[in-house]
Amino acid sequence: MPEWDTDPRLADKRVAIIGCGGLGSNVAEMLVRAGVGHLVLIDFDTVCESNLNRQAFFADQVGMLKTDALAVNLRRIRPDVDLTLVPERLTTSTLVAAISDAEVAVEAVDAADTKAMITAAFMDHLPGMSLVTASGIAGLGSANLIVTERLAERLYLVGDLTSSVCASLPLYASRVMVAAAAQAHMALRLLLGEDEP
Repeated sequence: MPEWDTDPRLADKRVAIIGCGGLGSNVAEMLVRAGVGHLVLIDFDTVCESNLNRQAFFADQVGMLKTDALAVNLRRIRPDVDLTLVPERLTTSTLVAAISDAEVAVEAVDAADTKAMITAAFMDHLPGMSLVTASGIAGLGSANLIVTERLAERLYLVGDLTSSVCASLPLYASRVMVAAAAQAHMALRLLLGEDEP
């Protein structure tokens, strides 16, 4: 690992990031910069030009698998980071298999049914892992309204808990990145033994 000003306890930690878009790509970058040594990156989609306003990708990466593009970017930050890429649409069984070695998972997907599947898989099949999820990051509401709440013993929720994306509440990079930073920070706290939001 580079000799950065990071906590050496993070070098052997493993985090799974489920969804590598606006939240997930930014969470991944923050965790790598913090010194987390191992990431599992899960996303079946490709980089889209219309999402470059809030995702940690570049114009020349449009059309690439998000997992591949994110791996390139993260290795530009830390060439020795250990990455496991899972470029597929998940089912409960493939999700559990892909992330079972992680200590913390970060849910960063858009679809409500996928969020529900991830949470159910976590509750039913991954008893030793913590999950940091997100809900309510759309619009121009104050960044101060984005909070981290503990919903259950190993389940944390980041967001304002009310604002769903719609025509009047689009996603802005500034608010998405506030939520991503809160997710990344909660993941770091969990990795280092702090379990309160």
